[in-house]
This record gives sequence, structure tokens and C-alpha cells, in this order.
Amino acid sequence: MPRTPRPARLALALTAALALLMGCSTDEPTDRRTTADRTPRPPRPGTPFDYQLGGAYPPPDGVRAVARDRSAKPAPGRYNICYVNAFQAQPGKKAAAWWDDHHPGLILRDDDGDPVIDEDWDEPLLDISTAAKRKELLGVVGGWIDGCARSGFDAVEPDNLDSYARSDDRLDPADATAFARLLVRRAHDRGLAIAQKNTAELLGKGIGFDFAVVEECGQYDECEPFSSAYDGRVFDIEYETKGYDAACRRWGKEMSVVLRDRDVLPAGEKGHVYRRC
Repeated sequence: MPRTPRPARLALALTAALALLMGCSTDEPTDRRTTADRTPRPPRPGTPFDYQLGGAYPPPDGVRAVARDRSAKPAPGRYNICYVNAFQAQPGKKAAAWWDDHHPGLILRDDDGDPVIDEDWDEPLLDISTAAKRKELLGVVGGWIDGCARSGFDAVEPDNLDSYARSDDRLDPADATAFARLLVRRAHDRGLAIAQKNTAELLGKGIGFDFAVVEECGQYDECEPFSSAYDGRVFDIEYETKGYDAACRRWGKEMSVVLRDRDVLPAGEKGHVYRRC
């Protein structure tokens, strides 16, 4: 399943590398409740949406839900989704060095001791192969989720749930499911809803996700299982006009579909594209 485009991921890496030790909202205006008295609230089906991982900007007219990186501030008066790269390290030497310095045992390694890399994005995979490692990793990613809650986000989007598919069989779906359940518990404890990111193979596993964020389900004819699993609480990002048109025709009345440029550039930058059904 397609994932966040490379340029956007690289833009996120610049801020994430500086904020690795930092912690990193509703159809109606956010009430800024404390995390202690917030109840997780999933988005409503079909909520007009924008995907702003490449940089925050004022949401277009009518948009009621926005996804932004955990280093960004929530959009006032919107349902805000906090992006967290939960299953892989960010690209770049600084990010890799941070993991090597602070949690070297959490980098997945091959038989020669070298990091296993997601070649598409040049991201080292994180090791979720044992309960002990998942617990240690939760100490890091859980802190980011806590930061999302403190910042006033309504939900969290943990990316790369499907990293096991790029692990050369060193990880499996059971590992991803086990760690995802820890993330769900942490998010819910902090008053956040939590999204399943892509990975149709893990639908129906009882993980506890509240809604889904998917990429190009119209392009690849994969919207139906997500819409069925989450009763239309699905945000679909299409990068090709053909996929967008297909998704709008079949699913535009049931879930939220947008067309974005592959760099998910901020409004005003050359190449920015935003449309919604």
C-alpha cells in the first residue's frame, strides 16, 4: 500500500531530528480539556479533511479535520490528527545516530549487525520482535503520543504499521499487532482516538483502532474493507486524478477523500494540489 511521499517524509525528518526528545481537536472547536478528563472521540464519517504533513497552513474553507506532524500545532477549531512515525526511524544520519546513542537495541538488524532499511525512504526499521523491545519502544513512542495529547490534538496516526513487510521476515504481522495494541492503549489512556494507517492485512485483528487513514485506496481499489471496518470513518489521500475520481464516485458520500500533490506541499507553494469530493 502506498505510504507518505518521500519529500514530505524528508521534510518531517528535519523537524523530528531536532525534537526526538520532545513529546509531540474535533468536528467542533477543541475545548482544551486536560488529558485526564478527555474521552477518545473518533471523527465523524465523511468529515471534510486536509493532509498537511509537508507543512502546516490555514485549512481550506469547509475543512473540519486536519492531519499534521507531531512537531506542528493543531489547527484551531478542527479535528486534529497527530502524525507519529511509530514503527521506523526518520531518515537521515541525525535520527539514526539518536537511536544508536539512546536505544541501539531497538534498531532492527540483519545477520551482519547492520540496520534493516526501508529502501524507499531510507528509514531504519525499529525492532518490535519481542515483548521487552516493544515495551522499551513504547517508552519513546508513547512519550510522543503524550506530547500530541498535551498539544491539543484529538487523535494520533502512527505510521508504518506495515514495516514488517519490509523486514526480510525478521518481523511478522503478530509483532505489528502486539505493538499496535500498546499504542492504542497509550492513546486511549491519554484521551486520543487512534488511526490505522494503511495495512488492510491487519483489518479484523481486534487491535482497537478507531478510524483509518489510508493512501490511494481508490487508485488500488482497496477502499471497501476500510470503509466496512470503520463505518466510513476513513480519510483517504489520493495522489493521482484517476484514483481520486474513482474514490469520489464510489466512496465520496461515505468517507472523506482528498487529492493531494505527492509532496503534500503547503498552500501557496508551487505544485500544491488540494481537492476534495
